[in-house]
Amino acid sequence: MTDLTLYYMPTCPFCQKVITFMKKNDIEIPMKDINEGENRQGLLMLGGKTQVPCLVIDGKAMYESDDIITWFKDNAKKLKQAF
Repeated sequence: MTDLTLYYMPTCPFCQKVITFMKKNDIEIPMKDINEGENRQGLLMLGGKTQVPCLVIDGKAMYESDDIITWFKDNAKKLKQAF
């Protein structure tokens, strides 16, 4: 199973684009608001920057909302089986 986490910021329009896609496609994964607790520092340690949205896939950071949505589309069947 793939380990996924989405780092986001509620006021970011690009994050909202990804979250809206996830909701429309019943994709539920762990999400971390970078404004809460140690999440910003955790993202910085993972990917070297605090840019959001960031989808962490098995410990590797993927940035850019369009790339994240494309990844979800390409892996939709695996996601539905895993969750």
